[in-house]
Amino acid sequence: MEAGKVSKKIDEWIKDKVALAEAKGVVFGLSGGLDSATIALLCKNAFSDNTLALIMPCGSRKEDTEEAVSFAKKFDINYRLIELDESYNKLVGEFKKTQLKESLDHNRKRLALANIKPRLRMTTLYYFANLFDYLVVGTSNKSEWMIGYFTKYGDGGADIVPLGNLLKTEVRELAVYLGVSQEIIDKPPSAGLWEEQTDEEEIGITYNELDACLSGQKSIEKVDLMIKRSEHKRALPDMPDFK
Repeated sequence: MEAGKVSKKIDEWIKDKVALAEAKGVVFGLSGGLDSATIALLCKNAFSDNTLALIMPCGSRKEDTEEAVSFAKKFDINYRLIELDESYNKLVGEFKKTQLKESLDHNRKRLALANIKPRLRMTTLYYFANLFDYLVVGTSNKSEWMIGYFTKYGDGGADIVPLGNLLKTEVRELAVYLGVSQEIIDKPPSAGLWEEQTDEEEIGITYNELDACLSGQKSIEKVDLMIKRSEHKRALPDMPDFK
């Protein structure tokens, strides 16, 4: 992959999509991780004056928030810091009032609660998108997208997904070209859904193994199953073809 050419193509693609929508700029979530840092610089290149990064901690590590703020300042990216902990806690408190009596699986309950966070962030992104007539830019890459490793109507809720045809390993190459620090590139990928959560541990394989499968270099049954099960997450809501 020639990172320079890819960067230029994505910059032009972002501009074209914004122009097609007759919008004025772009807004995205900045977490301090590899993908969002890469998106931040691509958006900044495409729209130097009309790019907005939202840093939205919600049960997040203090270090991640600080790194996101530091990154935005370093590259002179317009940003807003919006704390979502209070909103999250209020919503969870309301849910607990339902007093469900069913015996719920711990992991399923933990995931249901964790998915509230990216959905709150999506709501926040679209508020600012509506406010400024911007498009919401998603930060998912092809590796995550293909196996459904994103929250439906959460971080999967976006107008455009510039990294959607780049594997995680390719995003790393692009990040190096754009000037993302090695510290961010080497940081263990995490959606920050709960304490000490990492992407690779949750997925069950490394990104290198996953990318090898998606590029046809090897086959792992688990990956094929994840692609099949998550098909609904990559499509518009299904509806019957009869009346």
